[in-house]
Amino acid sequence: MATNTFRFLILGGTGSIGYAFTQELLRHQEQVTLLVRNKQKAAKLFGQWPTLQLIEGDAQDGELLKKLGAEATHIFHGLNYPYDKWQNNMERVTQNVIEAAAINKSTIFFPGNIYNFGLVAAITEETPPKPTTKKGAIRVRLEQMLQQAAQQGKCRVINLRMPDFWGPNVMNEGIAPIFKGALNGKPMPWLYRNDIPHQLVYTPDAAYAYYELAKLQPKESYTEYNYAGEVVPSIKQWQTRIATEAGTEPKHKVYPGWLFKLMGLFSPGMREISEMGYLLQNTILLKDDKLRQTLPNLRHTPMQQAIAETLEWHRGVGELEG
Repeated sequence: MATNTFRFLILGGTGSIGYAFTQELLRHQEQVTLLVRNKQKAAKLFGQWPTLQLIEGDAQDGELLKKLGAEATHIFHGLNYPYDKWQNNMERVTQNVIEAAAINKSTIFFPGNIYNFGLVAAITEETPPKPTTKKGAIRVRLEQMLQQAAQQGKCRVINLRMPDFWGPNVMNEGIAPIFKGALNGKPMPWLYRNDIPHQLVYTPDAAYAYYELAKLQPKESYTEYNYAGEVVPSIKQWQTRIATEAGTEPKHKVYPGWLFKLMGLFSPGMREISEMGYLLQNTILLKDDKLRQTLPNLRHTPMQQAIAETLEWHRGVGELEG
């Protein structure tokens, strides 16, 4: 049952983590407003829920965001842009979110990532930012904006830092082709290296963590937590489990780094991917002791069940598209 006192504004609700968090909230009958660019697409994705309101618009529209923010106790900032559109767009939209949250002194939920730290073996909440890429520097700026706004008393911020996402409706080019490939008996692609341990988080589990943090109402104006998810022995081994669950023979395909460097000469998007190559050539691990102390009953979906749920979701999308 809902708490009845919360009202959530979700930005980026049709994306990876935003979708999972919205589903978690709706299951608990929370009041949820989704700002989406395409209302029809969102309605198809979520279906009918009595506590869900869909509003069509753009988060770059600061006045619209303020109007919606005035009604919210929590704003989920899951907005993202293609890599080559991060510059300016991400800062501008984050400023809009801050101004919207300031009206009601709402809590902003921000999904952090590991770009802030460059190449480091382990990351705790005390690890200082040391970005080595343009996108890492942008992420540091966004977090500084949010922290400053919280310290000025405009809002509260909970920054939950996570590794790579996977799960239902995770449609990025790194993850979705693996599940599509497994279902169709085609090669499951990965970039750079598929033979080293890799940290991943199943989005419904992360969504549960967000909801539990919402119920805690921390005293600090700005709180940061890491969420470690699960470390797979290798992407190749993980892909094999996915293919086995899908009932197909595993076929692996690794795209080498030089290919992205070459393609980056002609494509800004590929150039941006190449810049982030270090994340896939090395094992970088988030440590989440702080979160586990705060939420001792963190949910962890068993890997086989999570794979089955994700495959089932992709089958459903295939049927809709078919």
